[in-house]
Amino acid sequence: MACKILTLVEHESGAIRDTTFELLGLAHRLAGEAGWSASDIKALAIGQDLAGPASSVAARGAAEVICAEGEAVRDYTCDGHARVLESVIGAESPEIVLIGHTPNGWDCAPVVAAGLGVPIATECSNVAFENGRPLFTRKAFNGKFIQVVDLGDARPKVATVQRGASPAFGGGTPGTVRVVPAGVAAGELRAAFAGVKKGETGAVDLTQASVIVSGGRGVGAAEKFGVVRELAAALGGQIGASRPVTDMGWLPHEHQVGSSGVTVNPKLYIACGISGAIQHIVGMKGSGYIVAINKDPDAPIFGVADVGVVGDLFEIVPALTRAVKEAKGQT
Repeated sequence: MACKILTLVEHESGAIRDTTFELLGLAHRLAGEAGWSASDIKALAIGQDLAGPASSVAARGAAEVICAEGEAVRDYTCDGHARVLESVIGAESPEIVLIGHTPNGWDCAPVVAAGLGVPIATECSNVAFENGRPLFTRKAFNGKFIQVVDLGDARPKVATVQRGASPAFGGGTPGTVRVVPAGVAAGELRAAFAGVKKGETGAVDLTQASVIVSGGRGVGAAEKFGVVRELAAALGGQIGASRPVTDMGWLPHEHQVGSSGVTVNPKLYIACGISGAIQHIVGMKGSGYIVAINKDPDAPIFGVADVGVVGDLFEIVPALTRAVKEAKGQT
């Protein structure tokens, strides 16, 4: 049976990547907005021996997981995955195809869209229905502008979605797994998988953090970030930053939240000395609970905050840190 939304499963060494469940969370929200059923959501896993891991996807958001298996697609190659994805899209006729904006996703998604002759919205921070049409929010001109894109009447509508742009699907579903042949032979592929080289361990991944304490230009200098670090450590969270902070080299770019950084949706987001430029707000406004601390009572950040504190962050943040430690029984 055809589906309305098809999501692409990402996996590594038999484990399903978190971005898969984020896409399914977004798919369920979109289905609700469009008046579609949860049974209209399917997922595609491409590889070999994936029926076991795919069952976790069927249990967490997908009405059906299609496992396209074959030795030629055991490991990722752009043309291998693109061929399978195009074939499955042709068979399932989805309205929307959601792919993670990951190295694999941004590699193969444009090839798929070109092969199907449809437009694509890349690196989306949000997708939502408005007046019965899905609109895709994405950054442009290196994050200086935000676009809201209507892909017209083309079917399917293909989009890559930023990691952390949507909460992961948290419910349970009685989905099924269907194994089908990939239909791709190694001799047909123009590229061959060579291997994976892992990056350095310990890299920051703000998209998976449940608590983020971010500092902005108002912190004043790199050496003054100690108060932000201490609060983040007390809360068991990660350190974020606005673009001016990373531009000035106070923190590495991997800490940057916003349209030219990463989109996050932690349970708690604390903004310290961040005025709230739209480029920053678009990257964190989906957080569960937002606390803003700024000396300027007219700072735009207060417009999205659940709690706003007007005052000196160097007085307020250390006091918060002490309160957290006391509540945890720490000295």
